[in-house]
Amino acid sequence: MTDVVPVGRVLGTEDSTPLDFWVAVAEDQYLQLDDVVVCERTVPGRDEIITIGGIVSEVRARHEGAQYDSDVFLIEDGVLPAQVSEAARVLATRVEPEVYVPPTPGAPVRRATNEERDVALYFDRMDRKIPIGLGRDGLPLYANLDFLDGTRGAHVNISGISGVATKTTYATFLLYALFNSPGLVAPHNCAALIFNVKGEDLLFLDHDNAKLDDTQREKYRKLGLMPAPFASVQVFAPARAKDSNGTPDVANRFHGVEAFWWTLYEFCQDELLPFVFADAEDERNQYTTVIHQVTRRLCDALLLDAESGSASMNGVSLRTLHDLVTFIEECVNSEDDQERRAWAGPNSQGTVNAFLRRLWSAVPKLERLIRSDVPLRDRQRAINTTGAQVTVVDIHNLPDRAQRFVVGVTLRRTFNTKEQQGTREPLLFVVLDELNKYAPREGTSPIKEILLDVAERGRSLGIVLIGAQQTASEVERRIVSNSALRVVGRLDAAEAGRPEYGFLPRSHQQRATIAKPGTMFVMQPEIPVPLTVEFPFPAWATRPDEVATGSPSANGTSLSTAASADVAVASPFDKFPS
Repeated sequence: MTDVVPVGRVLGTEDSTPLDFWVAVAEDQYLQLDDVVVCERTVPGRDEIITIGGIVSEVRARHEGAQYDSDVFLIEDGVLPAQVSEAARVLATRVEPEVYVPPTPGAPVRRATNEERDVALYFDRMDRKIPIGLGRDGLPLYANLDFLDGTRGAHVNISGISGVATKTTYATFLLYALFNSPGLVAPHNCAALIFNVKGEDLLFLDHDNAKLDDTQREKYRKLGLMPAPFASVQVFAPARAKDSNGTPDVANRFHGVEAFWWTLYEFCQDELLPFVFADAEDERNQYTTVIHQVTRRLCDALLLDAESGSASMNGVSLRTLHDLVTFIEECVNSEDDQERRAWAGPNSQGTVNAFLRRLWSAVPKLERLIRSDVPLRDRQRAINTTGAQVTVVDIHNLPDRAQRFVVGVTLRRTFNTKEQQGTREPLLFVVLDELNKYAPREGTSPIKEILLDVAERGRSLGIVLIGAQQTASEVERRIVSNSALRVVGRLDAAEAGRPEYGFLPRSHQQRATIAKPGTMFVMQPEIPVPLTVEFPFPAWATRPDEVATGSPSANGTSLSTAASADVAVASPFDKFPS
């Protein structure tokens, strides 16, 4: 590669270190941010040549010979002699062989291409690499799959301003790259569970995007991907309130949507009561002892019927959440002191009343999710990930408390299933936005404990968390620190200065405040400098107005046909391997 024309030489007026150095850019050349460059030097007493690769993090230009700000006018008028000087700061990414010496001033620096680029960015060491986007040079950038599938690490954390950072869109792009990169992950060995929290944005992943143009399609091909929607998708939505048919509550997609709810039998048998109190501060209140006492008693004292999904006591059938809470109130306030202590424990009446106030306040928010007044069908009404490769759980139209309940219960069931399964495969990628709401930095809650388990033990169980939030500074530290891939989109200036983003060089922190949608900064374990990636526009519809006319869904039904359906149907992927 010595015949490649250098773009400049190592600057002699700035300190050079093994970790960073400045390059004076030649007059007929240029360097821009994120360019990959390489230089060489010899070391006395050693035969090999040391090669230093790096990424441009800063670029500056100034007049040499100017003393005052106003000199720029005189120089441009030809009155004062001066010369324009451009220089670029390079952050070293790799030194081969590992002899950490600084490059010598005057050493030629060239733009890395082909194999040199792969070496500088450690791509040559990635036996299994997944495309994460395109660099500013228009060439693919990769991440090591070993740090995504749990082989050597797992989990992804994405931060950025809502609506600008395109966090969820990038999460779905990573999933698409995982599922469709040739030879990486076998389709039957991985699945995804996505919680849809904003509008019906993710209910059309199996439909073509009408806004995808040929330029964007070419970007997919550069990444080794074929632009297409997700092939295997199933959608779950909450059952409509006050609807005895179990109709899914969706506005734009009806065909192929399953309604979900939990029967009173499941609520009591699976001890789901703590998830009704899933706010982060609950565990610090005294009435949590009442919660756990009542949870145990519901399973022991009630007669539970698995076939009808109902519960009963002394011949009285309980079919709604309102019925169940009324029964609980009678028990914890019983005039029989022995029965009262069995249900409420040795707690004061004030503590019991605090428990009841919170419980009653949850009834109008959760009554359509916890019910036995809907006839049970042959199909599975509980959320499951075995019917398709991608499972979307729509919770956007639920109140905050109900969203917490759905996320907490679903994650616990999924985690317990993987524990009982005893094998890592099939891998399950869980996409959860608004992570700061479910795993806040302060306090404890049932959901937070599950997410901590996923972050710390999920790798061994085959569960990978792709979490997103506006502010990483408000998320539990252990969850963020256990993420092998850290991704940052557009950030608020105040947030960008937080210690949680210390992995970003100062120049990248500044750039994050002006990053445009579709630009992400990706930090991964093998590369000491974050990569600036641009990912293509999604080939799948990310909102109803992007669905291409007549676009076939995963089951071959067009949107126009699906819109005319008024009932949920079984998923066509019921034989998808579990």
